[in-house]
Amino acid sequence: MELRITEIFFSLQGETRTVGLPTVFVRLTGCPLRCGYCDTAYAFKGGKKLSLEDILTQVKRYQTRYVTITGGEPLAQKNCLPLMQRLCDEGYHVSLETSGALDISDVDPRVVKVVDLKTPASTESEKNLYSNIDHLNKHDQVKFVICNREDYDWSVATMNHYQLSNICEVLFSPSYKDIAGTTLADWIVNDQLPVRFQIQLHKILWQDQPGK
Repeated sequence: MELRITEIFFSLQGETRTVGLPTVFVRLTGCPLRCGYCDTAYAFKGGKKLSLEDILTQVKRYQTRYVTITGGEPLAQKNCLPLMQRLCDEGYHVSLETSGALDISDVDPRVVKVVDLKTPASTESEKNLYSNIDHLNKHDQVKFVICNREDYDWSVATMNHYQLSNICEVLFSPSYKDIAGTTLADWIVNDQLPVRFQIQLHKILWQDQPGK
């Protein structure tokens, strides 16, 4: 059993509920989307085929229980599912960063699913698979990356329509190069939204360096 891997690295989690915690990142290669704000285009192609055992061996080198499966789009590789299951069996706290365009129904329920619902400015919002909402658990998270006011209004309307804040945690994140964090923060506070505001910690610390 093999997966095509762009990189495996150890860093601080820059987003989500576990922000700041030392985490192993397993970045799978390939993605069917081309979001306008994508910051990991280097993971679209290339990579190296590794066996499941090779991946586990590399993960075990680091003294942490936190593992994030990311991409690219991890679910574009079918062997992502047994990888996450095996990591959970090994006792790791596993999170999956997924675009929301592919079916999450077969993801191990122990995995924290971080589902990115694509906003209009991403140019890929028509790819959102809204049936995924039926497969979210309380420990999961839905993320909106917001580039402008239109994105913000769309995100609020989508959150309210699907009552997402009653299902799981909702994250609003400013697109790093498109909107000031203070602007989005002010909108959230003024509207008293039931969301978690987040800034990508790794962008602040290391800018756009791969493997950080």
